[in-house]
Amino acid sequence: MKMLINVPESVVADALRGMAAAHPELSVDVEHRVVVRRDAPVGGKVGLVSGGGSGHEPLHGGFVGYGMLDAACPGEVFTSPVPDQMVRAAAAVDSGRGVLFIVKNYTGDVLNFNMAAELAEDEGIQVASVLVNDDVAVTDSTFTAGRRGTGATLFVEKIAGAAAEEGAPLERVEALARRVNEASRSFGVALGACTTPAKGSPTFDLPAGELELGVGIHGEPGRERRAMMTSGEIADFAVDAVLTDLRPGGEPVLLLVNGAGGTPLLELYGFTAEVHRVLRERGVPVARTLVGNYVTSLDMAGASVTLCRADEEILRLWDAPVQTPGLRWGR
Repeated sequence: MKMLINVPESVVADALRGMAAAHPELSVDVEHRVVVRRDAPVGGKVGLVSGGGSGHEPLHGGFVGYGMLDAACPGEVFTSPVPDQMVRAAAAVDSGRGVLFIVKNYTGDVLNFNMAAELAEDEGIQVASVLVNDDVAVTDSTFTAGRRGTGATLFVEKIAGAAAEEGAPLERVEALARRVNEASRSFGVALGACTTPAKGSPTFDLPAGELELGVGIHGEPGRERRAMMTSGEIADFAVDAVLTDLRPGGEPVLLLVNGAGGTPLLELYGFTAEVHRVLRERGVPVARTLVGNYVTSLDMAGASVTLCRADEEILRLWDAPVQTPGLRWGR
C-alpha cells in the first residue's frame, strides 16, 4: 500500500508537527504527545481532556479549542495514550475548577485514564470521568468489555464543551456528558478494510462484493457479513439497529453521518439522504444533521450513523459557538 509517510515509526510525531504548523492557536507538545488550547488554562472554566489511539482524526486533537476540548492525548496508531500524557494534559488545563476526562470504552483507554485520574488527584487536581459506549452493534468486542465508544464521542465533547465554556461547574458538566452518552447510539458499516502504517496492508480480509455490518473503528468484527447492499438498504439496516436500542419517544434527534476515512462526501451525502428517509418513515424528527469524516478509521471505506435524543438544552449547547480545527461554527 502506498502511504504519504516517512517511516511508520514517526507517523504520529510527523502529524503532530504538521498540526502545530497549521494551527498556531494550539500548543502542540510533540515530544510528550499532548495537544492543548493555547489560552489554557481558561480562568473559571472546567477543563475537558480526551484522547485515544491515533488514526481516528480529527478525533481527538482536531476537537481541541473554544467550545469543545481543552486538551487531547494522542497515542500511537490504534493504541491508547499513557497516563503520563493524561496527567500532563490535566495539569495544563486545570484552572482550579476541575477536569473532566472523556473516555471511549476501550480497555487500554479505560485503564490508563483511571490511573491518570488517580495520579492527577494526588497532584491536587479534581478529576471526573465519563465513559462513552454508544455502539449498538455488539455487546463485547476486540479491545472492549461492553459496548465500544464511537460517534457519540463527538456529541459528548461538543455539548459538554459548550457547557464548560458557559462556566458550568464540574458536577454539571459531568452529568450532562453522561446524559448525552446515554441518549446516543451508533452503528457502523465497512465496505473495505483500513491499513495501518506499521502493517502496510489491510488489517482484515473483506472479500470483494461483501460488507461488514456493525464494524468497530479499529476494524473489529461486527454483527455479520453480507453481500454488498445499496445505500438505501444499508441505511435501513443501520438506522433500525440504532432505533431498536435507542427507542426515541417522538423527540427530535441529532444525526451524525460519519465517514470512516475512505468514503467520499459524494457517497456520504447520498447515504445521508437515505438515512433521513428511514427516520422520516419511522416518525423520528431530525433537528440537526452533521455529515463528514469526524471519527475515522484511517482509510477504511464505510460510514456510521449516530443518533442522540435532543431536548432543548442539548440543542442549545449543540448550536453554541465552537472553534476547533475539525469543527467550527457560530464564532
